[in-house]
Amino acid sequence: MDRPSKRLAPSDGDGKPSGKGTPVSLTHPISPPLKKRRLAAPLEEKKPDGPPSVPSRVFKSPFQLTKIRDLPAEMNKDTITLRDILGDPLIAECWEFNYLHDIDFLMAAFDQDVRHLVKVHVVHGFWKREDPSRLELQEVASRHPNVTLHNAFLPEMFGTHHSKMMILLRHDETAQIVIHTANMIIRDWTNMTQAVWLSPRLPLMKPSQLDSNSPEEAQIGSGAKFKLDFLKYLRAYDTRRTTCKPIIDHLIKYDFSAIRGSLIASVPGRHKLNNASPTKWGWAAMQQALSAVPVSPASNPEIAIQISSIATLGPTDTWLKNTFFRALSGGIPKPPPQQPPPQPQPPSFKVIFPTPDEIRKSLDGYSSGGSIHTKTQSPQQIKQLAYLKPLFCHWANDAADGTKLTDGTVAIKEAGRKRAAPHIKTYIRYGGTNKSSNHESIDWALVTSANLSKQAWGEAVSSSSTGEMRIASYEIGVLVWPGLYGEGATMRGTFLTDSLAEGEVVEEEGKAAAAVALRMPYNLPLQAYGKGEVPWVATASHLEPDWMGQVWRHG
Repeated sequence: MDRPSKRLAPSDGDGKPSGKGTPVSLTHPISPPLKKRRLAAPLEEKKPDGPPSVPSRVFKSPFQLTKIRDLPAEMNKDTITLRDILGDPLIAECWEFNYLHDIDFLMAAFDQDVRHLVKVHVVHGFWKREDPSRLELQEVASRHPNVTLHNAFLPEMFGTHHSKMMILLRHDETAQIVIHTANMIIRDWTNMTQAVWLSPRLPLMKPSQLDSNSPEEAQIGSGAKFKLDFLKYLRAYDTRRTTCKPIIDHLIKYDFSAIRGSLIASVPGRHKLNNASPTKWGWAAMQQALSAVPVSPASNPEIAIQISSIATLGPTDTWLKNTFFRALSGGIPKPPPQQPPPQPQPPSFKVIFPTPDEIRKSLDGYSSGGSIHTKTQSPQQIKQLAYLKPLFCHWANDAADGTKLTDGTVAIKEAGRKRAAPHIKTYIRYGGTNKSSNHESIDWALVTSANLSKQAWGEAVSSSSTGEMRIASYEIGVLVWPGLYGEGATMRGTFLTDSLAEGEVVEEEGKAAAAVALRMPYNLPLQAYGKGEVPWVATASHLEPDWMGQVWRHG
């Protein structure tokens, strides 16, 4: 039996190529460009028919799923491809930030008539001059005169350049920011579940706006705060050498006011939490943003952490509970009408991660497991598994050995991605259930590159005197919540579509309230692991054949 190709797993991230090996996806032939499609339009307000006195506003999901090559059309409604993002012939310049890069694949996504003219900047984290991945990037880039490589400054030994983002400048003098979860390699954009956040097209600022926004006036969730944090994130690349100054100088001129969301990013280094900077990083950024987010007073709030990698968190759950979960538990109470605000209930936590059986059944079988990482071999990792095990839930939610899903009174909601292995990372707080529509209300949702790790989110505060945290990696994500769309707005999960159905829009007492969809990547309700089930481990051997007859041998 042939051994499937795989990569060694670092402590965090998507799997850095080791030695002379490269990811399987980098050796695949490049597919010809797909036929031109209409580009995804910015989020638009939809006004359904109804009495003029009740002007509801319905918004599509702020996040989109990527198209899965081997799934039928009905499971790919409202999805997006790399060609959809980059195929606009008006794109003049692209800054592409990522962990793994296939430059030929990236270039093939641009419009064929202008791809040789687009100024492309590739920002990577291979800082060692002799790194085989860096040498390969240089060799491929040399065949594209319009491609410039930049290596990110990485001061931390175990840090990675893990952010997944593009910045697009167009000939029509608009800019767009694209934050997503996929490496820039073929495999990640074909049969792996991924998500994309597209900013609106950002226009140039008017002269009267140039000095109108001060850091002190930038409210959490506003475009002004997003711009402040985003430019500070880019400036972190210039700590030792000039890298992002050219794109920063461009973006300063653009109007970010149409953006709804909060930037949640990480940059490597030691960061003081008690300084006056309005921009925070890692878990402190989540804590700061959630201080302005209303949360439901529901009796059983739940936060679902869905990731593709889990690093070494420690033999006890001290960091997980006392630092990370505490940061995610914040929020301001959302008062019921004409009542004082109650104290929100502390949320419970669940961790969504695939089992070996779910990897075996995935569209790419075991080969998709090379991008999904945790470890359970060392004594410390075994202790970690023990405290995580009660939190683990399935990705596909159809395991025979898992806990019983439902007693038949609650319908299973199908997201259409259970066989597309998860490389997406989502953090979602569910604020309770609307019994009339049986759809969970959502207090907030985050799509990010950040997995469950200290390297990504930051260590605990080192001491009360210094108030300092340490982050090892670059990460980037976007947090959204209903209040960004107006007072009284609601957000609900949608399945197989980016839009709410007509019956899912609830209007209360004739008030104008926005309703926001959130495209779900996994089925609900969640299914907890059964007694004998364990998470997928890429550094272990799995000798039960996958659906294609392959086995996975390690070492």
